[in-house]
Amino acid sequence: MTEGEEPDPSSLEERRATTGQLPGNRYVRIVRPREFRRGHGGIYRATSEATAPKTGAGRLYDSVRRVLFGKPLTTESEAGERLSKKTGLAILASDNISSSAYATEEAMRVLALAGTGVLFLTLPIALAVVGVLAIVVLSESRVIRAYPQGGGSYAVAKENLGTIPGLVAASALLIDYVLTVSVSTAAGVAAISSFIPAVHDQRVMWSLLLIALLAVGNLRGIRESGVLFAGPTYAYMFAMIGLIAFGVFQVVTGNAPSAAVPLDPFGETGTEVFGIFLILRAFASGAVGLTGSEAIANGTPNFQKPESRNAVITLVIMGTTFAVLFLGITFLATTIGIVPDEFEQETVNSLLTRSLVGVGPYYYLVQISTAVLLLLAANTGFTGFPRLAWVLANDRFMPRQFAFRGERLAFSTGIVSLALVAAIVLAAFGGSVTALIPLYTIGVFLAFTLSQSGLVRRWWRLRPRAWQLSMAINTVGAIVTGITLLIVASTKFASGAWMVLLVLPLLVWTLFSINRHYRSVADALVLEDPDMRLPRPLAPIVIVPIARLDRAALQALAFATSISPHVRAVHIATSERSGVEFQRRWDRWGGRILDGGKEIKLDVIESPFRALIQPLLSYFDRIDERDPRPITVVISEFVPRHWWEFILHSQTAFRLKAALLFRPHTIVIDVPYHFRDTADLVHDHSKEPH
Repeated sequence: MTEGEEPDPSSLEERRATTGQLPGNRYVRIVRPREFRRGHGGIYRATSEATAPKTGAGRLYDSVRRVLFGKPLTTESEAGERLSKKTGLAILASDNISSSAYATEEAMRVLALAGTGVLFLTLPIALAVVGVLAIVVLSESRVIRAYPQGGGSYAVAKENLGTIPGLVAASALLIDYVLTVSVSTAAGVAAISSFIPAVHDQRVMWSLLLIALLAVGNLRGIRESGVLFAGPTYAYMFAMIGLIAFGVFQVVTGNAPSAAVPLDPFGETGTEVFGIFLILRAFASGAVGLTGSEAIANGTPNFQKPESRNAVITLVIMGTTFAVLFLGITFLATTIGIVPDEFEQETVNSLLTRSLVGVGPYYYLVQISTAVLLLLAANTGFTGFPRLAWVLANDRFMPRQFAFRGERLAFSTGIVSLALVAAIVLAAFGGSVTALIPLYTIGVFLAFTLSQSGLVRRWWRLRPRAWQLSMAINTVGAIVTGITLLIVASTKFASGAWMVLLVLPLLVWTLFSINRHYRSVADALVLEDPDMRLPRPLAPIVIVPIARLDRAALQALAFATSISPHVRAVHIATSERSGVEFQRRWDRWGGRILDGGKEIKLDVIESPFRALIQPLLSYFDRIDERDPRPITVVISEFVPRHWWEFILHSQTAFRLKAALLFRPHTIVIDVPYHFRDTADLVHDHSKEPH
């Protein structure tokens, strides 16, 4: 700072000139506030003190939030939040692995409609489902290698098939993630009610509570949720593998136990005709076990480096684990002769465990680990939905709020939105897994089909090394998943799949409309010429609504005259008498109260119906008709000392600001007057308005 140079009051830096020890030595000391530090390239960096709350209530809220969600993380901490293969399997594969706990039961429940004598077909159906899964795993490994940045089916379909197919794939996955949370939570509560029957009658309440807990866990961040979910995932895997091994040993040695009988088993003679359509329906229900297998491809960027390799290994482990558990449960259930409970009070998993080991410590180990994993399997939705929403938001197909990362590097808006929608869906279907299943799997198989078809076109267009093998794999994958999609959609249509097929195009239209809005806004706001000068607007017409003549009103009037010479005050009176009285007081105080003796004109409007906002809006409309310049409305607002004192004041300023928010050609300026303000804007300090 040179001698005589005026300091810049708008700068964060203060330059203090000091003299040195020797005569003539002068130094400039740069002082910065502790809330900000200078970074690379002259950029300011906000410290933790800049975001620290300043009030007691704010500090209390911050303490509670840190207990629930943890300390804020810097952006650079993201590298430490990546997933290893162990935690990746727990977080991203838990949905697919946990579906082995109810996939067998859902297929058996459909077959049982024709009588318990056809339940032996459950094993061939399970083999067909595992065959489809093997093709899906092989095909998804190609998706991971081709698109390591994530996005999964949406990214593949959008780039290779076009925007609309991409949005169809994205919409299908968004719906599937919602249903993942609803179904997994409902299945977890069903597992609990198998050994605590009292839970069954309150299953919706318990499910909603658990969804809320999962949302809080995910808001804490990826790494902490991975540690939380790893234990139950591996406990379920090892408990079920031990149970299956023991059961197979008993069957092979000829000591197969008798089947435990549920409270309300299906009858030997069913209510529906046995035929190919029923078998296809059972396959469609069993295919629910394939859900969640796309989550690893969508979440590839979450893995530690090398992301693609770790994601593919995790995908193969997931598919193998599911196949072993699903086939083992199905083989033992059909061999022993398990019959599902018609009213879902006890699961097939519980019946099988009770048949093999009775009701003892191992039974509770299996049931508790199954229940916890099913509940935590909903985390696949909490991981996939927010990240896909983030990708869509960056492509301007979803609101920008979905691209925001919270203090814990979690996509907070996506997590909260998913929890709310999943809770609504679960409550609407009474927390029943069987009622929710028909809505499930359509989205995931539609996304599979589009992604595989997109990769076929990609290999044909780019023709990289060994493209023929990749193209053959993805062609088979597209055909198989497409056929499965047709089977699921046709056999489950009347049972509720029609709702998904109805919501899907509406969601696609919504995403496309959001993008159209963002494109139109960008076209209107874009700066094309880098040499464009700042516009020089005309001095605006400034209007100051005044409810009463007091210090807050005078402060607003003073500010108004500082930005324009065209200032006018307006007062809405509820009666002629009050209007005349206000005019009299204004003539005494308002005519010449500001520096320089500048006069401000006043319009008093009587509102016999005691309306405030509408007469003001009509007043602004008439001003607009006479002058093309924008209107600036300066609102005076009194701010009390304590937050609870707000309820003692009418929120007129707030209502007026809300009414003017979407009014075109209108600038709204709020001039708050705090209780602690002592500066008197009136020259004569000995007088105050009455």
